[in-house]
Amino acid sequence: MEDSKKAIPPGGFELRLESIGGLGAHLAGKILAEAGVLGAGLDGAHFSSYGSEKKGTPVRSYVRFRRPDRPLRLTEPVEQPDLVAVFHEALFRTQPVLAGLRPDGLLLVNTARPETSIRRETGWSGRLARVDALAIAVEEKTRVNTAMLGAMARLLPFLEPELLRQALRSTFARKHPEVVEPNLRTFDRGYREVEISEPVETADLPPTPEHLLRAGREPRWGYRNAPIGGLILDPGNTVLNDVSAYRTGFLPAFERAKCIDCGLCELACPDFAIVGEDREVRRRLIRAVVGVDYRYCKGCMRCVAVCPTGALVRLREEEGYAAAHRVARFPHLEEVALHGHRQG
Repeated sequence: MEDSKKAIPPGGFELRLESIGGLGAHLAGKILAEAGVLGAGLDGAHFSSYGSEKKGTPVRSYVRFRRPDRPLRLTEPVEQPDLVAVFHEALFRTQPVLAGLRPDGLLLVNTARPETSIRRETGWSGRLARVDALAIAVEEKTRVNTAMLGAMARLLPFLEPELLRQALRSTFARKHPEVVEPNLRTFDRGYREVEISEPVETADLPPTPEHLLRAGREPRWGYRNAPIGGLILDPGNTVLNDVSAYRTGFLPAFERAKCIDCGLCELACPDFAIVGEDREVRRRLIRAVVGVDYRYCKGCMRCVAVCPTGALVRLREEEGYAAAHRVARFPHLEEVALHGHRQG
C-alpha cells in the first residue's frame, strides 16, 4: 500500500454513499468518519438518511472532512460531493445518484460491468472507479461495505489505509471479533482490485438514453414539473411499482423442466412475483408456474428456500438477465407503466 498521502484539499472533501438497506453503507460512512476524525485528526461529520429502515430501500450516507483549523458547522446533506460511491448499480435507474457530483469528482461503483457500459448508462465522463465488491463479499463471506471501504481507501489521498483498517478492526471487535479478519481481507481486496479510469472526452461517450440521464442527475419531480395538486402518479403500493433495485445482487432463476407445480413458491412469495397460469392437464385444471416477474422481485429467496425440486435457484444477477427472463404478471399494464416512465 502507498506510504505517502497528500494533504486534504483546502476546501475540504465531501462524500455521498448511495446504497440500499442491507449493504452496510451507514456503517461504512461511520467507519470512514472515525478514521478521519480520530485517526487522522481531521474535523469531520457523518450521518445517513433513509426512509422505512428496511432491507432494500434507498439509503444515503454523508461524510464531510475539513482541516482542523476549519471546523465544520454544516448539518445538511452533501449536495456537491467530491466522491460518490454507488453500492448498488441498479440505483442508476431509480435514484438521482449523480446529482451534484463535481465535474472533477470521482464516481465509484460496485459493479462487474466494463467501463463503457457504466459510462453509457450514466453519461459520466469524469474519473471512474469500479470494483466488484459483491463478488469479493461472497467469496470472503462478508458484506459489500468493507470491500467498498477498501476501494475508497485507495481513492482518498488524505487518509492512510491503515487508519481505515484500524477503525474497521475496532468497530467489529467490539461485538463480533470472529468477523474481524474476514472483513480485513475484504478491505484489502477492495483496495487492490479497484480499477480506476481517467476522464474521457464527452464526444467519445456512446449516446445515453435521455430518461437514464434524467434519472441519474436530477429528481424525477421538481417544482417546475410536479403534477398539480401534488398527485403521486407512481406510488409504491400499486402494480406500477418497480422493486428490482431492492435486490442485493441475487435473484431466483426459474427452470420450468424441473417444476412440479406444487405452488409452494407462489405461497411463499411476499410480493406476488411468481407468475402462474391455469392449464388443463389430463382433464384436470392445475395452476402452473410459468416464470418470475422480476419487476416485483426483491430477491428475498423465500421461493428458493421452499422449492422441493431445485426449479428455483439463487443466481448472481448479471446485466440484462432480469429483462431477458422476466414474465410479466400484468402484461395489459405494460403500456401504462412505459407511459409513466416517459412522463418521468
